[in-house]
Order: sequence, then C-alpha cells, then structure tokens
Amino acid sequence: MEVWLDVWLRDLSVLTFPHIGIWKLLFLDKGKFMAKIGIGVIGLGRMGQVYATFSAGQLADGNLVAVADMREAVLKAFAAQVGNAKTYTDYHDLLANPNVQAVIVATPTSTHREVVIAAAKAGKAIFCEKPTALTLSATDEMIAAVEKAHVMFQVGFMRRFDSGYATAKERIVAGAIGDPVVIRSIGRDPFRTSLEYANPAVSGGLILDMAIHDFDLLRWLMGDEVQRVYTEVASLVYPELETVGDVDNAMINIRFEGGGLGNVEVSRTANYGYDIQTNIIGTKGALQIGYLQETPLLILTPEGARHDIVPHFPQRFGPAYTAQIAHFVACLRDDKMPSITQKDARAALQIGLAATRSQQEGRVVYVNEVTA
Repeated sequence: MEVWLDVWLRDLSVLTFPHIGIWKLLFLDKGKFMAKIGIGVIGLGRMGQVYATFSAGQLADGNLVAVADMREAVLKAFAAQVGNAKTYTDYHDLLANPNVQAVIVATPTSTHREVVIAAAKAGKAIFCEKPTALTLSATDEMIAAVEKAHVMFQVGFMRRFDSGYATAKERIVAGAIGDPVVIRSIGRDPFRTSLEYANPAVSGGLILDMAIHDFDLLRWLMGDEVQRVYTEVASLVYPELETVGDVDNAMINIRFEGGGLGNVEVSRTANYGYDIQTNIIGTKGALQIGYLQETPLLILTPEGARHDIVPHFPQRFGPAYTAQIAHFVACLRDDKMPSITQKDARAALQIGLAATRSQQEGRVVYVNEVTA
C-alpha cells in the first residue's frame, strides 16, 4: 500500500503541480511523508558531486533520483559510488524524467542560461550555482523563464548559511553594532585554478567567479545597495593566468548608496591555506567573521606557538553548502520562497560585472552603468 501510494503521489504531483509539489498535503503513519522530492543534478564537476552525494543520502525530504553529465567516464565513476540514481549524458533526458521535481544546476557558468531555461520550461524547481550567468541579459532571460513557468529558483550563495555569517546578520539586525558603515571582505584561495576554468569565457574570471560571494555578502550584511566600484588587479605569482585573460589578485573599493564604504580582496596566492574573513564596523561596535585555525589544537614549544590552517573550501564551508540545499528542498516542500531571491542573484552579478569593467577600463564604474 505504501509503495503504491508513493508512486501515485509522485505521479500526481508531476501532472498537477509540477513546480510546487504536493508533498506536504498528505501525512500518514503519524506524520511521516510518504514521498520524497526527487532531485536531479546536472553537471558532476567538483560541486555537482558534493551536491549529488549529499542529496543521495542525507536529505530528510529529498532524494537523488538522477544525474547528468556529458562525460560518460564521470557518470560511471559516480554511479559506482552512488548506485540508485539514473544517469544521463544529455541533461534534456534528465529533465524529461517525471520523477525529477527539482534540479541542481552545477554546470560551467557559461552554460547556466540554456540549462536553467530548459529546466524552467520542464516545470522543475531550480537551484543554480553562482554566478547565474556571465552577462546581465542572460540572467534576465533566466529570471523571465523562471517567473513565466512559476517555478522556484535559488542561487548558490552558501555563505549566508554559514553559522558565523548567519549569526552576524542576526546581530546586525538586532542592533548589536549600531548602523554598519564600513565592511571589508577577504577571499583567498591556497592555489590557482586550472587555466581552462580561469578563462573568463568559462567562469567569468577571478572577480566574477570568486568575489561574487563577497558582493552578495556586502549587500546582505550592510543592508544597502552598491553605488560604484573601483578595481585594481595584478598577476604576481601566476603570470600564466594572463594568457587566458585572468589575474591572480584583485582589490575592489566600494561606495554604497547610503554613503558606507567597502573593500573586497580576492586572491589565488594564499599558499598558507584557505582564508575567508569579513570585518564590519558599525556606529556602536564591530564584527569579525571567519577563522584560520582548523583543528582546536595549539602546539606550544620553546620555538613558539603554532596551529594548523583551514586547507580549502570543503572544510570551511561544507555544512553551509549542504544547508543551502536543505533550505532549497524545505522551501519546495513547504511552498515558500527561498531566502535568496532572483533579485539577490542579479544584484551580485551586476556588481561583479561593474568591478570587471573597472578592471578592464581602469576607472570608477557606477553599478547602474551595467545594463542588460
């Protein structure tokens, strides 16, 4: 009976409510859900595999039912680790699977537009990795498709789900530091990415790919919109990045519409470890977010004190990456809007594009200069 009902409920939700589901409408067995939301992951790169593995076994209300990647070897390797998901080399076939109610888009940024629009037309709820696209016009097309299809959409700004950043936001809203007036956000990677990925035509380059997180945090924590930016860049350690049009260090100075000041530093040259920090100064105090010490162990010797350092992003933001997927599924289950909206995705991208234009043109760029 339960198996039959589970299949019936899933099929009915696809036919009748393709974008909101009816998972919350039926409780049996003392409140137990009889069906989980079927999730498909498109793109099995580094982040796609993180999301797919988490969805396969750790979501209370969702379950991985399908994955798509054009590389057959990658599909076979993943299937050997996570056995029950269907595999597709063409993501359109995944979108045609009636058991998939929601998709996680983790393909290269340059492909997001086409994948998201196809997913929206198929009636799937969509989680899309950051940034939404490489241009504002492509993002606007994606948003239009999502809104026309009335499907849920969330972008992957996982730092909002980190306990440190989430608590900082709570304290700011509570007035703990008064009105925030100055903010500095630092993102330093321990090594450079591949030249193929660094190519701005693929990832958007250092600023758009990395600093997009900081631009989102600045708007969110300051509660204000960015008015203008000025960017300085350099290739100090990996000059080969210049062969694909990228750099290894960038600093972006920012002025907010309300008069506040900001600074974003992104780097691929922090060979000591993964260093993510944000400092906020308010009229009554300040907040410092982030940490370098990974293990709670301090070694004391006559030569001095030392501790280890966070190695890379999985160790620092692993729980945040998975928490944002849990939020996405919970919002779909409860028919609620995600806390990160299409407006947030577009605004962070617009700042990133303005900062990139400042890099290219060597001048102050107003964010409203960047239009679709």
